[in-house]
Amino acid sequence: LSFCLFENCFLAVFDSSPSSCWSWVDRSLIVLFTAISMRTSWLSVSALGLLLVASCGSNTLRYFPKSFLSAEDVPYVWETKYFEQQIDHFGFATNKTYQQRYLVNAEHYKKDGPIFFYTGNEGDIELFANNTGFMWEIAPEFGALVIFAEHRYYGKSLPFGDSSYWTREHLNFFTSEQALADFSVLGRFLKREYSAKKLIAFGGSYGGMLTAWFRMKYPHVVDGGIAASAPIFQGDTDCSAFSAVVTNDFNDVSSVCSAGIRHMFQRIPEILKQMGNDSFAVRLKLCDVDMSKDFSDWLQGILAYMAMVDYPYPASFLEPLPAWPIKVACTFFTKPSMTDTELLESMYKLSQFYQNYDDQVICINTTSFAFKGLGNSGWAYQSCTEMVFPSCNKPETDFFPPTNWDLPGYIKSCEAQYHVRPRSDWLATQYGSREAMTSFSGHSNIAFSNGKLDPWSAGGVLKSDNPSIVPILIEDGAHHFDLRHSNPADPQSVMDARKMHKTLITTWISQEGMGVAAISAALTRFGD
Repeated sequence: LSFCLFENCFLAVFDSSPSSCWSWVDRSLIVLFTAISMRTSWLSVSALGLLLVASCGSNTLRYFPKSFLSAEDVPYVWETKYFEQQIDHFGFATNKTYQQRYLVNAEHYKKDGPIFFYTGNEGDIELFANNTGFMWEIAPEFGALVIFAEHRYYGKSLPFGDSSYWTREHLNFFTSEQALADFSVLGRFLKREYSAKKLIAFGGSYGGMLTAWFRMKYPHVVDGGIAASAPIFQGDTDCSAFSAVVTNDFNDVSSVCSAGIRHMFQRIPEILKQMGNDSFAVRLKLCDVDMSKDFSDWLQGILAYMAMVDYPYPASFLEPLPAWPIKVACTFFTKPSMTDTELLESMYKLSQFYQNYDDQVICINTTSFAFKGLGNSGWAYQSCTEMVFPSCNKPETDFFPPTNWDLPGYIKSCEAQYHVRPRSDWLATQYGSREAMTSFSGHSNIAFSNGKLDPWSAGGVLKSDNPSIVPILIEDGAHHFDLRHSNPADPQSVMDARKMHKTLITTWISQEGMGVAAISAALTRFGD
């Protein structure tokens, strides 16, 4: 492709302005991956959520999920500020700078108190500020300064302004390493500016990964980190692990339900063949006949989404859903094997439940999702560079149609679309692999919380030989459940996790040196 065509492709893929073909939905939960043109798997490689098929005009773009908390109707107040950052922290060929946005709330800050620092994810930072209730709720208790720092290339923190996504040269500085350096420089400035002695990082999903890496790479800046649902080992986790957890979530509710869903996926190709796309679309009230072809992929995505957001109370994310959505979905699959007529009825009920639970749509649209404030374009690029997360389905472990992980095909697609070559082993090289990090030697003061119901827990830290690296498993927890606002329906397991977070934070900010003895004492107090 010529540079001109390459630039046009980039503009088409990355245009996320309000006037573009993308429509945005308020209070969305997501995690978008780049499936690009490959059809190896419905979750074919990336980092956090559910299959997204986005259609702009005649061009169809496929993304994989990411993860976000939904916005709550809780008003938070902050001051928006900007901080001048080097575009390139690691080279000396350019001294160009950009303005990084960050949000500040000093309402409860007490002199010499800690800084609560949220490491921004793949999206507009205001989305995260409205979705991390735990930080806001405990700030008064600790007299903390609340900071939400935006990730470069997202929201309004664009190193090259409107042209940030136009060329590979501009995108060359779009890495997790550069983002972490931004956080470190900003963190040091804030400590001086507010006379703060301690900085505690928080993050969920990709933000949780950044929180963990922030503490690991810059321990002189950040004194501890709450890394929620942070799949830092997803890159070297079995490619079928995500799908296996989704399947287990449904199987735990009902083995009959799980078997019924498996049977549904087995029968969809034959049902489509017998009915034809037109009749299939009419029966399921799809908005367009072409949606029939991708209906199976879409179903896989929404089942994964339900596993991620299987909360004990109603929530409005990508779509409004009731409490424990998996339990509701399983009411549509009450037999392990059904006739095709029964399966069509179950598929109809499932799709209506997911996309029309509040009876607001006239047809099911499987090819257009929208996300206000989410950086789907940026994550697509990141998943073609550093964030390579293998994905596949295996019949012996999950109920999805079998797929294989095809790294050569994935690389080829990224090269064709973005002119970059993914580095599938870079995260392990830069931050550490699962095998090499069993003891987290040389690291301390990180809490890795994971919900047992969360498919991304498979790539998270579930055990550690290091007493100051604390894994917390939330039995009834979905995706970064513990960072959400407290709710009367919260199960004891998430309340215990939040209590543990507070115990660890108290210890981290009260000790001059964080040795194993201090952490052990904190855990003992928690146990008591």
